[in-house]
Amino acid sequence: MSYYDLCCLYRGKVVTITCVDGKTYSGTITNVTKTHVYLQPTGGSHFGGFGYGWGYGRWGWGFPIALAAIGGFALGAALWWI
Repeated sequence: MSYYDLCCLYRGKVVTITCVDGKTYSGTITNVTKTHVYLQPTGGSHFGGFGYGWGYGRWGWGFPIALAAIGGFALGAALWWI
């Protein structure tokens, strides 16, 4: 299953995504395109906080992450200890 299919399957769910550069992002999947997944940050996320203007994106879909950059994917409940 591709990351696109996986993200579509879990749209509306809290997930943790690890990118190939090692950065992790936690949030609710709000939208998925062929090139990006959009996350609305959860409390305590690794987005740098809302003070930086991150989290809601230009279209209100959330913070974009390139699907090609994803190196790992887990449901949020599986990684609450991170």
